[in-house]
Amino acid sequence: MRKRGMRTKSTLLSLFVALSIISVIPSIHAEPSVEIILEKTTYTYCEKLFYTIEVSEIIDESAIIHIRDESGKGSSAIPILITELQTPVPSLIPFEKEIFPLGKYFIDVDYSGVQVTAEFNLIDSNSTCIPELIKPIMANWLSGNISDGFLMDAFEKYVDKKIVSIPIEINEKNVYDITIPDWVKNVGYWWLGDAISDEDLGNTLNYLIDKKIISFSSDSSEI
Repeated sequence: MRKRGMRTKSTLLSLFVALSIISVIPSIHAEPSVEIILEKTTYTYCEKLFYTIEVSEIIDESAIIHIRDESGKGSSAIPILITELQTPVPSLIPFEKEIFPLGKYFIDVDYSGVQVTAEFNLIDSNSTCIPELIKPIMANWLSGNISDGFLMDAFEKYVDKKIVSIPIEINEKNVYDITIPDWVKNVGYWWLGDAISDEDLGNTLNYLIDKKIISFSSDSSEI
């Protein structure tokens, strides 16, 4: 009886030790799989980058994104909160010649320690677009914070003449002679709201300038 009791105690002790060891072993989780799905692999100027981050499971943390060019020059860290297995990442600004050189670019994504990279090419094209810096200027004009002349001055300085052709060189002497009818502001609102394209805005402004509806002379009356 004593031997049987000792065996029972020994078995229970061994089981207790085994369970104790198991309890202190850290839980091992498989790393999530991460994939970058590009809308396309070749972009041109004036187009906006769009891609999707796809993960196998949600770890309740953000993915960290860097975008870099062939020289290694890249963006600062961009955190993207992952709340779904597929997270679309649309760019808010298009590729502009003044900012993005032609060539190969890389998207680096780090999610829960898993790092993946996708690449795309930016190639030349005849596309021209209105720089993003015009948008806050347009918004200020719509709000009445700047004059008609200062809006046209911005278009003359920063917008390609293929899009909008300003017939004069605007300076401090004639900037206040420029007048734009109030109803033209509707076009500005449409453009800021992405209801019309850069090309549509350019064509409209060129038409208004050609018909002298946008006046560059102090002796022209407002329409």
